[in-house]
Amino acid sequence: MIELVEQSAVLQGFIDKWLAVQPQQRVALVFVDGRRYPGHVALAALEQELLGAAYGIREPQVAVAKLNWWAEELAGAATSGGRHPLTQVLFDDERAHAIASNLWLAPVLAAMAQLEQGTSTDFPAQIDAALPLHGGMAALETAWWYGADASPARAARVATLNHLLYALLRLEQDAERDRLPLPMARLARHGLSRMQLRTASEARQQAVRAQLQDLLASWKESTTLPGPLSVFRALESRHASRLAQRAAHAGDALATLQAGQPRSGLATTLQAWQAARAWRRQVM
Repeated sequence: MIELVEQSAVLQGFIDKWLAVQPQQRVALVFVDGRRYPGHVALAALEQELLGAAYGIREPQVAVAKLNWWAEELAGAATSGGRHPLTQVLFDDERAHAIASNLWLAPVLAAMAQLEQGTSTDFPAQIDAALPLHGGMAALETAWWYGADASPARAARVATLNHLLYALLRLEQDAERDRLPLPMARLARHGLSRMQLRTASEARQQAVRAQLQDLLASWKESTTLPGPLSVFRALESRHASRLAQRAAHAGDALATLQAGQPRSGLATTLQAWQAARAWRRQVM
C-alpha cells in the first residue's frame, strides 16, 4: 500500500510539472477525468518532460544523455512495460501498443537532432525546423486520442506555433543561445544584433510585432488543415493565439507576452467544454 502511494505521488509530480507550465489545463482536467483517462494526462506530462530536455537544459551533453535515455525507454516499453512512471501508465493501456513504434521515437530523435540547429533564416524555415519535434508529439497525441487514421496535420501546426510563441516570450533570456526566437531575416530587416534583443527599443518592438503577425496568420491558416485536436492541445492553442492577438495590439508587445493572461474564468471553462464536446463527438 505504501509503495502504491509513493508511486502515485511520483506520478503526480510529473503532472504538476506540466500544469506549472500550462495552468489553464487544470480546467481541462474537469472534462478529461484522469482516473478514467490516465494515459491522456500521462502523455501530456511526457511531452513536457521531452520539451524540458530539449529546451530547458543548457548543457548539450546533458540534454543528449537525457534524450538518449528516453529513446531507450520508449523503444523498449512495449516489451518491458517501462521503467518511468509515465511510461508505465501509458503502456498499461492498449492504445500504446496499437501505436507504431516509430511514432513513439520520432519526437525524441527530432529533439536530439534539433540540439545542433542554429537560428532559422526566416519564418517558414522556423516552422520547418520546429515541426519534426512538435509535429512528432502532435502525431503521437492524435493517434492516442483519435486512432491511427486521424490526420495530425492541424495538431502539428498549432503545436509548432505554440512553441514559437513561447520561444518569443523568452526573447531576452535566450538572446545568447545559438537558436534565437526571431529568424535572421527579421533581425536583419530591423537592424537588430543579438545583444540588442535584451533591451527594449522601437526596432525590437517592430520585430516582435512582425513575428506575431506571422504567427497569427499561420494560426488562421491552421483552421483549414485536416485533423482533430486533443482537448489539451485545443485549449493550449486558443490560449496562445489569443495572447498573441493581445500582444500584437499592445503598446509593449513583449511585455504583454511575458505578463500572459488570466488562465481561469468562464471563458477558459467554456473553451475547455467545447473542446471536450468535440472530442467526445468524434470518439464516442
